[in-house]
Parts: sequence; structure tokens; C-alpha cells
Amino acid sequence: MGIKTNLEEIEKKIGKICKEKGIERNAIQLIAVTKTIDAERIKEAIEAGVSVLGENKVQEILGKYDKIEEKVEWHMIGNLQRNKVKYIIDKVDMVHSLDSMELAREIDKRAALSGKTMDCLIQINIGQEVSKSGIDCDDAESFLNEAASLDNIRICGFMAIAPYIEDKEKVRPYFKKMHELFIRMKMKGHENQMLYLSMGMTHDFETAIEEGANMVRIGTGIFGERNYSK
Repeated sequence: MGIKTNLEEIEKKIGKICKEKGIERNAIQLIAVTKTIDAERIKEAIEAGVSVLGENKVQEILGKYDKIEEKVEWHMIGNLQRNKVKYIIDKVDMVHSLDSMELAREIDKRAALSGKTMDCLIQINIGQEVSKSGIDCDDAESFLNEAASLDNIRICGFMAIAPYIEDKEKVRPYFKKMHELFIRMKMKGHENQMLYLSMGMTHDFETAIEEGANMVRIGTGIFGERNYSK
């Protein structure tokens, strides 16, 4: 299937869940993950309705940014090294992978120099996986308070990557735990910083939405299997 058809199928699935849960479709933000995808195919997705692009690597943003003339948002969703913040600070609209105060201070410094405030999501390592970055759930509130004190960063919520499990029902508890943390922070007076809960990818986005995600990051489901040899 082509990109347009893939997007239509994803829209049907999101729409069905929204109807079942009694929420507005525009409450769920779809982020098209464009890792390894060339500019022409990205433009095809934009023509089909995509308005937010998610990139995992700084070099890919730099290689594609000027080729995409259409008005879209760029989100940095992958691991971000401090020494590369300066290259994308004027290009991205949100960083999903804030996982240390060192990174937070660097983003704050570069954003100030660019005359902007950067929207950021705190990455939570919900599965406590050694292979993944992120803040531990128990440290989320103290990290949130410290990061939110910086002048040129706006904390907008949490991001998590659940462990990959073939059986989506076994992934559900991780999404449920993330949503509970999200709601707990709201109840503790952080409602202005808890706007987005970014979780769920091609394999499990339906389960993520059912458990409270309002941002989903979908790549393969839109563009098909990636060719990493290119």
C-alpha cells in the first residue's frame, strides 16, 4: 500500500478508538517518524495530511530540513547529545527526549541565544531497560521541578518507549503506568506541564491511545519497512 492509503488506515484506527473512548479526534496528535525516509516521500506524506515530522537523528534533520518547504513541525524524538543541540535549536519545535539536567541546561542556553523557548517532553524509562534512556518514574517529579525552573524550556509532558513485546496486551501495563504518572503529576499541581503524553508506535499505538496517549509516533505504519542499507 502507498503512503496515502497507509495514513487512511491509521486514521480509521485512531478514529475508532476516539469514538469508543468519547474523545475528539483532534485530541490525538500523529507524528510521522521519518527516520531513513527521503524528502520526496516525506512530501508525499505531507500532501496526504501529515503536519508533524519526528526525527531520531540530528544529521537527518540537517539533511532534510531545507528540502521540506511545506509548513510542518519538526520534533526531535531520538537521543539528543548535548554537543548537537546547537545545530537544531532553530529548527525543531519540540524535543521528546529530555533525559538529563545537563541536556536541559544546554537546551535552555541555546534556546536563549536563539530568542526562543523550547517545548520539551521528559523521557521516562518506563520499562527500566538498560538499553533505553530516560528518567526513572520515582525521579520524575524532582526532575520536572528542576527542569521547569529554567527560563527557556517549557516542559509539556512525558514521552516513553515501552518494551517491544509481540503480544500488545502485555505492553498495556507499561502504558497504564505512564498514564498514572502523567495524571499524578497533574493532580500535584503540574497541569500546565502535563499537556502531552507521547507513547505508542506502529506496533502498539492503538493500545497506547486506549491507555491515555495523546501523541503517537508512527513510521513503518506510514512509510512501510525501512531500508537501512541506503
